[in-house]
Amino acid sequence: MESHLLEVLVCPLCKSKLEHQRDQQRLVCKADKLAFPIRDGIPLMLQSEAISLIESNN
Repeated sequence: MESHLLEVLVCPLCKSKLEHQRDQQRLVCKADKLAFPIRDGIPLMLQSEAISLIESNN
């Protein structure tokens, strides 16, 4: 993913800066504890595509 694109992208929910985790191919919002996957070099910035980073107690 290009670095200038990472400077512009923010969380679609809270507008926080995102952390690029190259090894896991995702962008992480620490504020919302969500990860947005990157597929074929394209970040999927939809809430419906986000993966919660909070482990459930179930």
